[in-house]
Amino acid sequence: MGGDAMATVSLCMIVRNEEKVLTRCLDSVRGIADEICITDTGSTDKTREIAQKYGTVQVFPWCDDFSAARNFSFAQARMDYTLWLDADDVLLPSDRQKLLALKAELDGTADVVMLPYHTGFDEQGRPTFFCYRERLLKTSAHFRWQGAVHECIAPRGNIRYGDAAVTHRKPPCAYSDRNLKIYENLLAKGEKLDARGSYYYARELLAHKRYAQAVEAFEAFLAMPDGWTENKIDACLGLSQALTALGEREQAKRELTRSFALEVPRSAVCCALAALEYADNRARQAVFWYETAIRAASTAPHGFIDVNACAYAPALGLCACGDKLGDPKQAYAWNERAALVRPQSAAVAHNRRYFAAQGLTAKPPSA
Repeated sequence: MGGDAMATVSLCMIVRNEEKVLTRCLDSVRGIADEICITDTGSTDKTREIAQKYGTVQVFPWCDDFSAARNFSFAQARMDYTLWLDADDVLLPSDRQKLLALKAELDGTADVVMLPYHTGFDEQGRPTFFCYRERLLKTSAHFRWQGAVHECIAPRGNIRYGDAAVTHRKPPCAYSDRNLKIYENLLAKGEKLDARGSYYYARELLAHKRYAQAVEAFEAFLAMPDGWTENKIDACLGLSQALTALGEREQAKRELTRSFALEVPRSAVCCALAALEYADNRARQAVFWYETAIRAASTAPHGFIDVNACAYAPALGLCACGDKLGDPKQAYAWNERAALVRPQSAAVAHNRRYFAAQGLTAKPPSA
């Protein structure tokens, strides 16, 4: 780039059988991308026909390797920065304006721009879970994707953070075993998974309810010295879930506390501990961990942001604990605190009906 010229952007995507969502995605980024390069990995529907209305289309034979497909896609980029999206992603109008403003500010000094990725939502469509992803990358830096599944780019150079979020809106569908099969094929060929691959392999096993294997895989990942701390914390959560499913509840609790040696307690971990204690009729212990979850929400930002675990889930949990401990007024107050976070929550509405039957209907002044 030179002078005061605005940065240019290539949108590079890989797609396959995305006719239901591709138009929605591409319409949401109109005016942002100076070129659109779409790589099709074997569509049998109208995906290519739709894509051709927006930009160029290349064909890449699918080889069970997402990084290979994305690197092929990135090789098509000719603009200053490369932007990537999945077909079931969308830019909401407010985020589209933020991204346009960000584009106008880019002067070529940033190598990577990290943007929020919203993947979980409440009843009103507000984000409840998000992380930051490497979203805009300087094309001349020749970044490369890594990993056959759950691929990523390791950020380097001058890294900038922005607030233009990408919203993931996947249509309802059954959970696919595609990723698990890719991992299993790699292992069958004798390939060794790196730390990131080992972590996501364990998560795939957990998602498919193969709990005993998930326990082994999470333990193997946690033993690796080069795993990302945030992935290790989440692995403690996953390991606890698998152990709980296997009936090993006390061990499940210990695995959660194992995460405290890695970093300050995360709200999601504290909520999981509280839920296990509550289920074991230890309401006072559950109160401690729910209250700790609320306090933990004020710690420094980290990789995975579980908004529910920071306020809503602990408030509902404290509501249940208050009721079990014989303090209905305190329980009601916590339910109203949860309502402040998610006013259209079905759980909040259910609790209100429960409390109304006890004559508790007026909101406490401090709620």
